[in-house]
Amino acid sequence: MRFVSAQPAPLQAEPPAPAARSRWPHALAAPLVSPSPTAMRGIALIGVVASAAIIWTGGAVRLSQSGLGCTTWPKCTSASLVASGATGDPLIHRWVEFGNRLITGAIFVIAIAVFVAAWRYRDGDRRRRDLVWLASAQPAGIVAQAVIGGIVVLTKLAPFWVSLHFIATLPVLAAAVALYVRCAESAGPARPLAQPLARLTALALLAVTAVMMVIGTLVTGTGPLAGAADTPRYRFLSLTQVTQLHADVGWVLGTLAVMTVLTLHLTGAPARAFRFGWVALGLIGLQGALGYAQYFAHLPAGLVWVHVANSALIWIAVLMLNFALRDRGKAGVPPDGAPVREGATAGSDGAASLPGGAASLPGGAASLPDGAALPGTPLPGTAEVR
Repeated sequence: MRFVSAQPAPLQAEPPAPAARSRWPHALAAPLVSPSPTAMRGIALIGVVASAAIIWTGGAVRLSQSGLGCTTWPKCTSASLVASGATGDPLIHRWVEFGNRLITGAIFVIAIAVFVAAWRYRDGDRRRRDLVWLASAQPAGIVAQAVIGGIVVLTKLAPFWVSLHFIATLPVLAAAVALYVRCAESAGPARPLAQPLARLTALALLAVTAVMMVIGTLVTGTGPLAGAADTPRYRFLSLTQVTQLHADVGWVLGTLAVMTVLTLHLTGAPARAFRFGWVALGLIGLQGALGYAQYFAHLPAGLVWVHVANSALIWIAVLMLNFALRDRGKAGVPPDGAPVREGATAGSDGAASLPGGAASLPGGAASLPDGAALPGTPLPGTAEVR
């Protein structure tokens, strides 16, 4: 006699539905094709990091003397697109330069993604053209960088083109920072948050920072880190003279940074701007210490690279300081500060009209289509009883 188990047979798990398996590509693409304000700001931040990375990787190529690791452009060698074969240069130089090209390609993909997100982003039901223009600067700037980089290789590291290769990153990085700030703001006009003196010193700090970075390229293009012994160099000033010029401008920059922080404090500037002022001052002080350390250590390449990398952080901090001294209001909020609900449109006087044809009266009293006042809203010419 056989006994039959009363336990039911285990249920087999059903295979996932096709829709569930294909859901993850849509989840990955959602931040690009329909970005939320938070997603747009995150994507813009990635664009800032990628734009700064151009300076960091380019500095590594320059300071490791790998600029001619790939002997031609757009190929790495006349016979290969990748770093292979013999070129007369050490293999490590070839891979540093080719690796920089690969990283630039990845940064270009990020720049395209930033542009697509800005194009698809909607503030209410409107496309933000200001964001689209700022985002377009990133892929356009990288294409320009690639062309200039090709000229650098074909001219065997001519110092003018090498300097321009670095300087061209500054407006691209500035556009990336501006996009990061503006995607959290409305499209309205900017209003100042600080007194004119504070804004003037911050703008002066930005201008001198740019001059400082340009002169830094002259120092590198004159000194031993410009490349091998037969690499062309600047000849209009000696290394001692151009280094002294760089140091003089550095002291002007440091003094101006101190003046900016004091001005922000004395004029009652916003706390956010004051914090960015301190960040900029700290980074500039660090830059000065690095500059003197590398000079007395006879320009070790690693320390010089830290000096170059820190210059990108200074540029970002000074830009953020200037943006913190004005305000456009939050994204999705009209100038009067009242968020516009979905389905409402802005009236000519800045007030939002209600759905269904109800319009706001000039005195702020809203009327319904039949003329009856909304509850709690006084009619024009009547006194509200409290």
